[in-house]
Amino acid sequence: MGNQDSKAIKQGYALATPRFKKFTYGQLKKATKGFTKEIGRGAGGVVYRALLSDQRVAAVKQLNEAKQGEAEFLTELKTNEKLNHMNLIEIWGYCAEGKHRLLVYEYMEHGSLADNIHSNSVSWDKRFEIAIGIAKGLAYLHDDCLEWVLHCDIKPQNILLDSNYQPKVADFGLSKLQSRGRRKNSSFSRIRGTRGYMAPEWVYNLPITSKVDVYSYGIVLLEMVTGKSPAAAFQTYEEGGMKGHGTLTTWVREKKNVAASKEAWINEIIDPMIAGNYDVNKMEIMVKVALQCVEEDRDVRPSMSKVVEMLLSFEDDDQSPRA
Repeated sequence: MGNQDSKAIKQGYALATPRFKKFTYGQLKKATKGFTKEIGRGAGGVVYRALLSDQRVAAVKQLNEAKQGEAEFLTELKTNEKLNHMNLIEIWGYCAEGKHRLLVYEYMEHGSLADNIHSNSVSWDKRFEIAIGIAKGLAYLHDDCLEWVLHCDIKPQNILLDSNYQPKVADFGLSKLQSRGRRKNSSFSRIRGTRGYMAPEWVYNLPITSKVDVYSYGIVLLEMVTGKSPAAAFQTYEEGGMKGHGTLTTWVREKKNVAASKEAWINEIIDPMIAGNYDVNKMEIMVKVALQCVEEDRDVRPSMSKVVEMLLSFEDDDQSPRA
């Protein structure tokens, strides 16, 4: 790395980090007991449980040593400095010492949504509340934050759950931060996101808007409902009786379109973990919202604020006395 690059990075930290505590590598090594308590890992790095000197339990993410890791590390710090919402993960500090790049987060008791979807720990009611919480966090990023933020990598692995199963959107390493006046002219040097959750705009090289996060959110909803990953193989039936393979989205749409009743198609797609123990009407609205979010045409997809409105209005209706 040249002197110019090194100088730019140091200036970047100075600009990005006044809100966060700077930790030494030694402090975090001690807090994590020598990086022995692993609680998660992904493409970007490994996450460890830590006990800080002030007795707070934290999650410490040690980023992989790679050139792009530096940029993602700075992006995460810059982005989180602008954020303040109960459904977004909170960063407490960082370490940028020598080759080491670490982030210190609030600890989330129940890990990722991905871990919980495939266990009995998340009831249907909890899933519905989690869906609302994620939507609120994304609506804040798109509409209420001081600057316009695209997350660009919404997936169950990046949704963390606290002790009350309150969801928090995490991992802003691929996010895009822009002033609100420029948000119609988003330019990206590379495709961002995870296969299965990425909107078609990325592949077709169309202008990128907040609707890419809306699409990813819709896929996450379908995964929460069905318990199936978008990467799984789905057999669908095309016209003329010919068999072919489709996506999670086409599979759900087909089940919905050919079923004789609402109960019938819901029974076909429901995650076996919650089968027989869910609200049919809530399930229907959640799938309906999800399918709107994953429309190929981004202009047809609702905004995240509209998604929050749809889910909350149904929840409010659900609380009213029934005849």
